[in-house]
Amino acid sequence: MALIGYARVSTDEQTTAGQLDALRAAGCAEIFEEKASGASRARPELARTLARIARGDTLVIWKLDRLGRSLAHLLEVIEDLRGRGCHFRCLTSPIDTASPHGTLVLQMLGAVAEYERSLIRERTRAGLAAAKARGRVGGNPKLKQGDAATAQRLADRQRQLYLLELTRTAEEWLPTVRRLRPSRSWAAVTRAINAKLPLGRHWTAERLRRAVRAFVAEGLADRALLDKVPSVRGDDRLMVLVAGIARANPKLSLRAIGAQLEAMRETTPRGGRTWAAASVKSLLDRARVQGLLDREQRAAVK
Repeated sequence: MALIGYARVSTDEQTTAGQLDALRAAGCAEIFEEKASGASRARPELARTLARIARGDTLVIWKLDRLGRSLAHLLEVIEDLRGRGCHFRCLTSPIDTASPHGTLVLQMLGAVAEYERSLIRERTRAGLAAAKARGRVGGNPKLKQGDAATAQRLADRQRQLYLLELTRTAEEWLPTVRRLRPSRSWAAVTRAINAKLPLGRHWTAERLRRAVRAFVAEGLADRALLDKVPSVRGDDRLMVLVAGIARANPKLSLRAIGAQLEAMRETTPRGGRTWAAASVKSLLDRARVQGLLDREQRAAVK
């Protein structure tokens, strides 16, 4: 239930000192600082802030324009936080999604944002029609001319937008990756993630590996997640997997470990799909003999 602060200024000449004082006074023990335009959605520190916030935590900002100048983007971030079980608070506005009053203000802002989007769509359609009538063709002229700096700026923006999208869904896949990698293959980890998601949101192993690489490059995940799977004999694979589950959560019962294996669609040593407590215990006993479990963990899973 942590309070996570985010402070932003637009240029190097400006300072976040005033924002930091206000956020600390509000009880924020951890604060992310950024120097970037509020009009840009491609902000690395904002991405790190959103990745850091867990269920029950609250994102705290000083003023609404510190999060973004676009009302649509502001509401997008807040709705994403609410969908993940997190909260949002602004120190200078009556917005606190943990309170009924704050939720009402948020709904009013949402209505205003939808009205703004409607006006923008109308103006855009009118502008495109007028340009087409004059024979103008859309596109970035510098990009068409092969300008390297323009291409690099577009690539950087796409990378940051990709990172923001990964951050929005990180709670669905990152905990499973951290629990199973690198002891399990990417295919097995992907199956475990997809077992909890609706069909239209399933991952592929390559897409998941790319997402983890992006988080590692930004310092949002441990580089060890990308290590190769340890080489084990085929008949030892299940033993290593069960031992890893037991080490990750020593309080799990035999039946709970079996349920996890079923959710991961792992078949039993005899090819069955339903895991009995005895089968799990047999693998744990083998893991104990080979020293894969310490005394406390062996006692907890009995």
